[in-house]
Amino acid sequence: MTDPQFADIADVVARFDAQDYLLDEGTAAAIYLASALGRPLLLEGEPGVGKTTAAKALAAALGAELIRLQCYEGLSAAEALYDWNYPRQLLAIRLAESRTERLDEADLFTEEFLLERPILRCVRHRGGATPVLLVDEIDRADDEFEALLLEFLGEAAVTVPELGTFAAQAPPRVVLTSNRSRDLHDALRRRCLYHWIDYPEPDRAVAILRRIVPAANEALIATAAAFVGEARRLDLDKPPGVAEAIDWVAALAALGTSELVRGDAAASIGAIAKTPDDRVAILALLDNADFDRSGT
Repeated sequence: MTDPQFADIADVVARFDAQDYLLDEGTAAAIYLASALGRPLLLEGEPGVGKTTAAKALAAALGAELIRLQCYEGLSAAEALYDWNYPRQLLAIRLAESRTERLDEADLFTEEFLLERPILRCVRHRGGATPVLLVDEIDRADDEFEALLLEFLGEAAVTVPELGTFAAQAPPRVVLTSNRSRDLHDALRRRCLYHWIDYPEPDRAVAILRRIVPAANEALIATAAAFVGEARRLDLDKPPGVAEAIDWVAALAALGTSELVRGDAAASIGAIAKTPDDRVAILALLDNADFDRSGT
């Protein structure tokens, strides 16, 4: 089985479209180049603009396995790269003792006891479509964890001191995402292609909502998309992203509304307002919005 590749940028757009992910040209170009050059791709953007979903769609578009590594504070090599099967090592020691045999330290740190975590699993993949490794929200991890990734990102390899260096058979497909909650180090950025995903333009926002929430009618979609765009101009703690817009339109459709009216909009406001202050600000925008208030 050959490893599937994209023919060109248009092919990226078409394959993602088949997965109900409507790419803009810039993001499509970044994905194509990362695939063609065998380079990791760092996607940054505000929360909810579709960074994680892009990696999922990439795997689906290529018929590849998605291996996901969710980052968090305190993430270590034992959880991300590799670990040792300590219960099995202890059992081996006890069995050796029962047989009056002696085990050297080298006998306990062999392939038999090695546990693959997401990154090593990706490196050791053999045959078939190369998996897509999603390193999600890398900005949530500690600075030290970034250093653990440098060998993998730069050389597609992982060194296990007791066993040596494992190198990937083919350049792995790696997508890192960041919400920019902290600055990433230059060493990591240099090893990746970079792309910023912005909020979609109004026409594409409408197209996305139309595709993902077919139960909503055109008038509701257009008005809701415009309102979310206006809400992002406010000084909000957490401006609503594409994901929140989708949730809101789906909630409005579930309420059976065919147009944006104040009552239903307020009832479903929790889909786009994620803090008390944001709720107050968005409700105030609703009160000043130019749409039918017959739902009040």
